[in-house]
Amino acid sequence: LLAASQTKDKDVLTFDGVERVLNELTDQFEYVVLDSPAGIESGARHAMYFADDAIITTNPEISACRDSDKMIGFISSKSRRAENAQLEPVNQMLLVNRYDAERAENEEMLQLKDITELLGLNLLGVIPESKSVLTATNLGQPVITLENDDTAMAYEDAVARYLGEEREMRFISPPTKGFFANIFG
Repeated sequence: LLAASQTKDKDVLTFDGVERVLNELTDQFEYVVLDSPAGIESGARHAMYFADDAIITTNPEISACRDSDKMIGFISSKSRRAENAQLEPVNQMLLVNRYDAERAENEEMLQLKDITELLGLNLLGVIPESKSVLTATNLGQPVITLENDDTAMAYEDAVARYLGEEREMRFISPPTKGFFANIFG
């Protein structure tokens, strides 16, 4: 399910309404994925309140990590699972989006160790910065369907890890330069 429009009345969704829809969907599907907008507005609050698992997606920027930290705190204190001591806490995982390992190495963006330390979550995956995301979006095509694309492979890896498969973390180091690239830059 996608979050409610950010340009329309944000109070159209109610907790009772969202719960009713989720109950119907959980009767029919093994997984129900809710996408929510960045920030802690009503769409995100509704999605996170009912979460069993939460994949916190952030960019390697201080402001994005601060927003993610607020969401982590919200989930830890105001989700249905936080309110009911008989339930296990929401399983929160981290997905770092738009990561450029070379820029991180050059300290032009946050490094993964800084992000994971700041947010205190296990890293589910790293999605590399890619022009193919914009292209796929403009074509109305999910990025994960692109053949031989680093971004698609990174999403596939994250899904596999979520489902319990062991996968090496890729796209976390700058690509190694060949002999001539080292000489000629």
